[in-house]
Amino acid sequence: MAENYDALVVGAGHNGLVAAAYLARAGKRVLVLERQPQVGGAAVTEELFPGYRFSSVAEGTGRLFAHVSADLQLQWHGLKLLPIDPLLTAALSAGGCLSFYSDAARTAAEIARHSKADAARWPDFCAGMQRLAAVVARLMMLIPPALPAPGGRDLLELLKLVAPARRLNRKQLGDLVRTLPMPVSDMLDEWFECDALKAALAVDGVHGVSLGPRQAGTAFVWLLALAAGQVPAFAAASQLQGGVGALTQALAKAAIGMGAQLRLNATVQQVVVKNGRAAGVVLASGEEISARVVISNADPRTTFQRLLDPLEVDPVFLRSTDTIKYRGCSARMHLALSGAPRFAFDAAARIRIAPGINYIEQASDAAKYGSWSRQPWLDVTLPTLADPTLAPPAQHVLSIHAQYAPYHSRSEDWDTQRATLGSAILSTLAQFAPDVPQLVLHSQVLTPLDLERNYGLPEGSVTHGEMTLDQALHMRPVPDCAQYRTPIKQLYLCGAGTHPGGGCTGLNGHNAARQVLRDWG
Repeated sequence: MAENYDALVVGAGHNGLVAAAYLARAGKRVLVLERQPQVGGAAVTEELFPGYRFSSVAEGTGRLFAHVSADLQLQWHGLKLLPIDPLLTAALSAGGCLSFYSDAARTAAEIARHSKADAARWPDFCAGMQRLAAVVARLMMLIPPALPAPGGRDLLELLKLVAPARRLNRKQLGDLVRTLPMPVSDMLDEWFECDALKAALAVDGVHGVSLGPRQAGTAFVWLLALAAGQVPAFAAASQLQGGVGALTQALAKAAIGMGAQLRLNATVQQVVVKNGRAAGVVLASGEEISARVVISNADPRTTFQRLLDPLEVDPVFLRSTDTIKYRGCSARMHLALSGAPRFAFDAAARIRIAPGINYIEQASDAAKYGSWSRQPWLDVTLPTLADPTLAPPAQHVLSIHAQYAPYHSRSEDWDTQRATLGSAILSTLAQFAPDVPQLVLHSQVLTPLDLERNYGLPEGSVTHGEMTLDQALHMRPVPDCAQYRTPIKQLYLCGAGTHPGGGCTGLNGHNAARQVLRDWG
């Protein structure tokens, strides 16, 4: 095969596009290969029913890290943000709600309706958590060290942690170390007394993981989400016009504008390895394309167990990829509505149905025993309140993230349980918005199996592996791939299965491109 490109990127998900853009900006010849007819992977906007467009998997509030967005100048490529306020509204079991606003004082006043003591603690909680999250955010931007024997470059990379860590006093630094392995419920118990407030916040410690809020390590998940801008109560007060697909469309334009090439409907069948080095790919059509490096945006297990000849991979390493815990545990439901649903409060762009810590924990109990929750907690988005272009006039689209629905169901087949799951989700929503069933014109339920089949998410895991402490930093996805490199020379990873994990931060692609350029010298 003649060498045609410096880099081939397998998959046009947002991280693949970010990596391609940075490499092209550095003057490299880059080709992105995507098996679907559109870019985005799980970050797509789709017209699921005529006239109704949905953010199918990733939410339309996803946001790249600020410096990545600035580097790629996404606003110049058509990305527009629409204001939303409140940031999040939590439905209460007794009726009414607890809302979080972009104005912290207004949020404190809202909390005071439920607990004056918690309202007084809210400013200190926000400031304290933001300080801890700043250190975690800096950690997310690092290329993890090669442990247990870090090199000189690793130490220089770790020095970038000094500035944010120095902003913490000794007690705060101790709090960070103590908080990371805690259950998120314990962390919140130390601050607040109001169960509804704690539940509204605790969900972000279990979002996308198979754990309940009383399980160890969920405080780490919460801080990671906060650092990534994915805790709605603290998030930017805006959503993406056109849904999350607008983000990946803008990324594709940015990458192409910097010189990268993109081919859709191009399924990579195999990564070609010669003399222990990745040398290119073979497409399903039989076409061979060569390159100096190959960067996979697929999850680690797919990369090593499906895209490589098993004879090219060390069997001990290959077995280690079987130990990656994916454990998809969530489902999606999309509804096309004839009108706006009526809650016991003003409808908001983001509504959370998780009335108490016990409610969330009991929902997780089903997953512990291989079943799905008949009373799940729900994250509901109504993007048409801010962006009416997503539906016909006066009509709406509503999307639901529901937990817990484990991919590995002990006695149930997801193909036969899809309708029953959808009924349980709709029934739970109807407890807080009774008119929703009468408003439904069309509906779609995506089980974890559907997320795997339709969007290439292994075991339905949007994050390509649970984002827990034992699968973080140099242990993500496995120690031999900690720095985006793999045991196959010139083969790299850039997807959500790498550090720092899932979400639309773009840091995985950014860091992987940095590593590739660093290795090229």
